[in-house]
Amino acid sequence: MSDPSIPANLRDQALNLLASGEAASRADLVETLQVAPSTVSAVVRRLLDEGAILEEGVGRSTGGRRPRILRLREVEGVFAVSELGAQHARVGVCSPDGWLLAAEEVAIDIAAGPGEVFDVVALAFTRIRAAAAPGQALLGVGMALPGPVEFPRGRLVGPARMPGWSGVDAQADLTERFNVPVVVDNDAKAAAIGEHATRGRDTGDMIYVKAGTGIGGCLVTGGQVYRGGRGLSGDVTHVRVADSGERHCSCGSRGCLETVASGAALAHQLEERGLPVTTTRDVIAAAVDAEPTVVTMVRHAGGLLGVALSGLVNFLNPDAVVIGGALSSLDVYVAAARGMLYERCLPSMTQSLSIEASVAGPDAALVGLGHLVRAAADVRPS
Repeated sequence: MSDPSIPANLRDQALNLLASGEAASRADLVETLQVAPSTVSAVVRRLLDEGAILEEGVGRSTGGRRPRILRLREVEGVFAVSELGAQHARVGVCSPDGWLLAAEEVAIDIAAGPGEVFDVVALAFTRIRAAAAPGQALLGVGMALPGPVEFPRGRLVGPARMPGWSGVDAQADLTERFNVPVVVDNDAKAAAIGEHATRGRDTGDMIYVKAGTGIGGCLVTGGQVYRGGRGLSGDVTHVRVADSGERHCSCGSRGCLETVASGAALAHQLEERGLPVTTTRDVIAAAVDAEPTVVTMVRHAGGLLGVALSGLVNFLNPDAVVIGGALSSLDVYVAAARGMLYERCLPSMTQSLSIEASVAGPDAALVGLGHLVRAAADVRPS
């Protein structure tokens, strides 16, 4: 029988390390997890009892007994994962070890409500599974939503940019629809998990910001997302910033970061100036084309993001600030945020601080969901 005293996150971290190849033995796990050998032995024993891993062969000796090699047991099937936006959803399938096999974008209208949106995503799941993993069973489903999500319950709480979704129990709806284990998380948190998994454990403590049509964020510390009391941490969207022009925000307040630094805000402000810009993609295209007004406004927006983040950096002293989402593809936006952080933060906080764009790119949330679903589905061989 497995030891109930072993923290679930330690079990999940061990699985992640074995799946990624960062660890292949008990000694590797002791070194990477920084826990006692007896604790690692208990975790390994639990995973062996569950049938999640195998222990076989021997590795190279470093002076003592040759270590036994640990590996994940192969399991047939796939996870289906999706990240929803205002007008598009990114949909993909992951292998049982949590890594992305294939992904594509489909058009949605988030304002159409969960029923219609879930129908579109379900059809995309079927199509991608048939193309990338024909005949493979569906083992679990993960979905990332652009609003506050109570985790792990999977219920939306007052999403400002998702009319008709407040209070929706997305996890229950999707479980009933697919009849498999389901994980529902906030899009920025899922992306942060994917970003951290892509970068590796050497990243340290990281503030991740998803800057797209809206803005979200979270803190990753000790390899885990900091979620807060109800799982609703990371709301930088509605941080009040100076130079906001007191614009009305979708939350009902004024002067929020979203009103000046998001893709939706930039599109609205440029449209007010008579430019043919209506979406975040239009903003990015115009900035890439070096349209002077757009570049100037994008730079200003990135600087305001840096202002909002500066207090967090001074307070939390992270090792890295990573900017993801669609706007992270614009060097001028990321550079402006970086410049403002160096200007506003204490020198001791920025001396070894990494401030850069996401390396996981548009699939960050799908990769993160793959890891979350694997842990929730607790996939074991038949």
